[in-house]
Amino acid sequence: MRSAAAKANLPEPTDLYFSEDGVSVYLADARYKLAEFPDGHFQCCVTSPPYWGLRDYEHPDQIGAEDELDDYVRDLVSVFREVRRTLRDDGTFWLNIGDAYTSGGRTWRAPDKKNKGRAMTYRPDTPDGLKPKDLIGLPWKIAFALQADGWYLRSDIVWNKPNCQPESVKDRPTRSHEFVFLLTKSEKYYFDQAGMVEPATGTQGSKNRRTVWNINTEPFKGAHFAVFPSKLVELCVLGGTAPHDLVLDPFLGSGTVGAVAKRLNRQAVGIEVNSEFADLAVSRIRAARHQPSLL
Repeated sequence: MRSAAAKANLPEPTDLYFSEDGVSVYLADARYKLAEFPDGHFQCCVTSPPYWGLRDYEHPDQIGAEDELDDYVRDLVSVFREVRRTLRDDGTFWLNIGDAYTSGGRTWRAPDKKNKGRAMTYRPDTPDGLKPKDLIGLPWKIAFALQADGWYLRSDIVWNKPNCQPESVKDRPTRSHEFVFLLTKSEKYYFDQAGMVEPATGTQGSKNRRTVWNINTEPFKGAHFAVFPSKLVELCVLGGTAPHDLVLDPFLGSGTVGAVAKRLNRQAVGIEVNSEFADLAVSRIRAARHQPSLL
């Protein structure tokens, strides 16, 4: 059978790093790789892109290391415009993004024994219009930019982290949440409400899932940061796909989306620019087994 790319007279995507049991990993930059996939190829996209100025992923062209905040937002909007093109018309896009504070003039950040990923050799300058110590509001800047670019902004979900890492701050509360935005390509789209219901307190029944998700972070051996939690990804995949559907993660990282997709009997395509992370992803995907939902 000819592939969708061949049917569309497009070149097959290159830089294939791994392919097994319907899950493929490409070692490439999503800004260029997505152009090789045909229109309407994926049913769902679930991703957590690099956060601006928070971690050094040790790649010369990494997203998240832009000097200017506006450039970071434009880079993500450009990538996700290609995501929208490659999504089916009834597809959904689940975007996890965290916020950050301005650096306050600091140009580096010391390592932390509890969180090695915090060490930074660079810190971007305070963006124009903001002040030192300002909360940037990154998730909403990106969400509104995507909305202006044509996405339907359907829901903001608060990912509450009961086991969040402590902060040594004394003049504000410790941040213990991030956002997940549900965006869609069209006004009407596939959404499996029954697939992601939650138990109703004090009864044997269930109720429509609320917009606050209490999910612990997950450490993963070999990574210097807490990876995308499997339960969070599972909720998104169950809400946005049926069995055998194709899921995209253009910022695969350590491979949670690929591993969850395999476990839930979905297909997946992951794109990762860092070979060390790609190796972690392949290891996790290979270890995954087809299993029913754990919710």
